[in-house]
Amino acid sequence: MTTRLGKFCFRHRWWLLLAWLLAMVVGVLSAGPLFASMEDNDSLNGMESVTAQKVLDKGSDEDGGITALYEQVDAPAVHETVAETANEIAGFKGVKEVDAPAISDDRRGIAVTVTFAQLEDDEASEKLVERVKATFQELEKQIPGATLRLGGSSIMGPEINEQVSKDLANAEIYSLPVTAIVLVFVFGGLIAAGIPLLATIFTVGGSFAVLLGFSYFIDLDSNMMTIVTMLGLGLSIDYGLLLVARYREELARLATWAPGATRTLTAEDRYIALGRTWGTAGRTIAFSALTVSVALVGLLFIGVPRLQAMGASGIAAALVAMATALTLTAALLRIAGKRVKPSKKELAKAAAGEVEGTKGFFATLARFTQRRPLVVTVGVSALLLAIASPLLFTAIKLPNRETLPDHLESVQVSEEIERHYGKSDDPAIVVVARTTPEELDTWAAQWQHHRDITRIEPARAAGADLSVLSIQVEGELQGPAARELVLEIRKHRPAAENWVTGRAAMVEDLVTKLKGELIWAVGFTIAATMVLLFLMTGSLLVPIKALFMSALSLGATFGILTMIYDFGWGANLIDAQPYNGLSPFMLIMIYAFATGLSMDYEVFLLGRIKEKVDQGASTDEAVRFGLQRSGKIITSAALLMMIVFAGFALADMGDIQMVGVGLFVAVLLDATIVRCLLVPATMTLLGRANWWAPAWLKKAHNRFGISEGEPPRNTPKTTEQLVGAQN
Repeated sequence: MTTRLGKFCFRHRWWLLLAWLLAMVVGVLSAGPLFASMEDNDSLNGMESVTAQKVLDKGSDEDGGITALYEQVDAPAVHETVAETANEIAGFKGVKEVDAPAISDDRRGIAVTVTFAQLEDDEASEKLVERVKATFQELEKQIPGATLRLGGSSIMGPEINEQVSKDLANAEIYSLPVTAIVLVFVFGGLIAAGIPLLATIFTVGGSFAVLLGFSYFIDLDSNMMTIVTMLGLGLSIDYGLLLVARYREELARLATWAPGATRTLTAEDRYIALGRTWGTAGRTIAFSALTVSVALVGLLFIGVPRLQAMGASGIAAALVAMATALTLTAALLRIAGKRVKPSKKELAKAAAGEVEGTKGFFATLARFTQRRPLVVTVGVSALLLAIASPLLFTAIKLPNRETLPDHLESVQVSEEIERHYGKSDDPAIVVVARTTPEELDTWAAQWQHHRDITRIEPARAAGADLSVLSIQVEGELQGPAARELVLEIRKHRPAAENWVTGRAAMVEDLVTKLKGELIWAVGFTIAATMVLLFLMTGSLLVPIKALFMSALSLGATFGILTMIYDFGWGANLIDAQPYNGLSPFMLIMIYAFATGLSMDYEVFLLGRIKEKVDQGASTDEAVRFGLQRSGKIITSAALLMMIVFAGFALADMGDIQMVGVGLFVAVLLDATIVRCLLVPATMTLLGRANWWAPAWLKKAHNRFGISEGEPPRNTPKTTEQLVGAQN
């Protein structure tokens, strides 16, 4: 099927290019509606902590706020001046409440918090925010020596969005030029290197059109931009690299008619090389994209909108990357014509009769592992398990202020308010009740002397017949003690209808939910991956072995993340932001993507090994051939993928940075230790058993298995089909 698809696109290259240009336009036009439909998906469907937030959103008449922090002042002396401005702002239409100016514990700062009411439209809200900011800035000029910093949700939200956009733009700016240079070095030419890069642009653009379709069924959020950009860049470059490299390899074989003799390539040769490439490498890419998508489909089984949005974004990127690779790349190769050709090194190897891949660094490495398969298997497995061991001691924490860059002014204000004013904008526990503030305070009195509670804020009215009370805890606000306190409060609730939320409650609800649903997501991923790899190889043991090695690689990746973000080891070296734990959202996201990418490289390698086995070679010979022929491609693809992920690892936003670091480490471990050492060693130990399956499964594979041999050296039907192949 992939052969016919590649040949069709090769023959009709201009129509294909036009179709992709239209798809690109649709993707760009989809961006507007897509961003308009985005929501904040930190929620957990069906959980009490989320219900509380929804009740507040629906019943509250509040809509964000601003905190003005004046520093380097004699607070008592300027208190009256600040109070006058606060009273002025309180009279603005759309201002719900202005707190009395608060003096810091060192009496060198004074803070004013303004709470906005819900207005009829966003434009009116934005104008009100700007008016309040201008008023505070004017006051700064009237206080000698004062410095003003602004914070609050109405400031922090836009600052975070701006920083996310900046991080994504920087990732592309840093990674694409370096990627282009590496591709030119790998291919030895600009034209061949440019084809994967062009496919990448169309992949990212086309993914938005697919995501717009997903948005009608799943709530999407700003994480989709990170995922589509990261995965779209990585997979498109990987797939383009594999196809162009194999195409040039096939051209080298066709140019060599006898050892030591080469000939000029014809249009027919290019057509045949394209068919052979798509029949082998194209099939591998189809399996790769499906395995990546299957790993991400598991996220859709988890009832957490943020994770579902991540899964949908990744699936869109993987499927569009596959589509561009199998269609657009064929058209671009036809358009490039003779400008894409084998390198002199490839021709020399082909002319010398080395096309079977029995010589070279990777073949030598395979021989080394095959001489000591048990030692290599045990040693590498023990090393990966040792690296993974810190994961046993990590803590699960939801991302909070600690993951935000401290150069953001709103983050600095939040830290100062908590440090010097005794208030927190991110309390561990929040009780929401349909009662009056006085009645909620009366209920809270019983908790005043609880050993784990440090402060209970006075209850305040959040809307008609709706009150809110915040509770500060001793130690980690998401730690075991805080989570236990949540359960205790839920057993002794206020008499009125109520809900318990806050950071501790949210992480307790999330862990409980994931315990019940994550097993289904992982189970689906394992089962579907087993089926796909079985359809590809006809073996039962190869898929099991692949999943086992993926688990080892993934465990080691999480172990390194624990060292950096929980223990703080080496965090300064990469300018990371440790916060004494790991985000469950980021762990699951890295699990899904790393599993998919691990299967990606597994399929790359297995494709060449199985190809040789089907030709009658022994498993040991096929492993040496497969590693030699795919080792450079896997290493180059991994290097390019790591360049992309490194761009995200340089981000200032903690979430984006953790994903970049995690996937960088995952690809590094998988493409080196696992693919180059563990795979050859385990396949040598298993020998012919690698391809074992029960008789009934063998029959099923013979009937339903997907295989596609090299196409015959038949010529195109018409001369017109060849026109332009040499152009």
